[in-house]
Amino acid sequence: MKNISKKIIFITGSSSGIGFHLAKSFLSCGNEVILCSKNIRKLKRASKSLNNCFYVKADLTSEKQIKSAIGKIKSKFKRIDFLICNYGSSHFKKNNFDFNYAFNNNFFPTVNIIKYVLPIMKNNYSKIICISSICGIEVIKNAPIGYAVAKSALNSFVKSFSFFLSNKNISINIIAPGNILFKKSTWEKKIKKNKFKINKFLKDNVPLKKFGTAQNIFNMCKYLFSDQSFSTGATYVIDGGQTRTFN
Repeated sequence: MKNISKKIIFITGSSSGIGFHLAKSFLSCGNEVILCSKNIRKLKRASKSLNNCFYVKADLTSEKQIKSAIGKIKSKFKRIDFLICNYGSSHFKKNNFDFNYAFNNNFFPTVNIIKYVLPIMKNNYSKIICISSICGIEVIKNAPIGYAVAKSALNSFVKSFSFFLSNKNISINIIAPGNILFKKSTWEKKIKKNKFKINKFLKDNVPLKKFGTAQNIFNMCKYLFSDQSFSTGATYVIDGGQTRTFN
């Protein structure tokens, strides 16, 4: 997978959590990584810990700010090779029945980012990965309804848009994680609150009886960005077997 080094990789939602882990991992492979978040304090801290890598501050619910951020990247690097759309919000109360919030945070940011990144992507080897969720694949008990519908729409968008991008020799795929445990995640908080309850949840719902990790997500990204990948418009589920749908 030597072709994933020395690339310019733009990762949204990358000042913490899964996005930060992806940034750190791709940076360690010898790539140029661009961070993005609306929280400048977190961005500066993340950048400092990653050898002062370049970052752009942007609220991705604002198309104007997205356009401005991509303009800064173009001025600095001239191009983007790989894009990972990782931004999203799973906040239950905001996402459950507020469909405007759900789509403005889990669908349109990705669509608009891709819209403004495409003109500076070099054809023939550029690749896009969108981080979605198993909630967009089948009904997951207690998942926010608006969130699930928005992620389902995102999955459909990627599948449909992949045919258009194929004419530009650009691939686009989805990674749909299940329960991913990382530092300061919602799951970490739930474990601290009631470890027995969470272990029972895993035993009853996840065949592998454990959480996934940010490293699992990175491993799949690394494969999809490599020349070994023969895939576009596909959804890769990383959930320990939780979903029951026939794909």
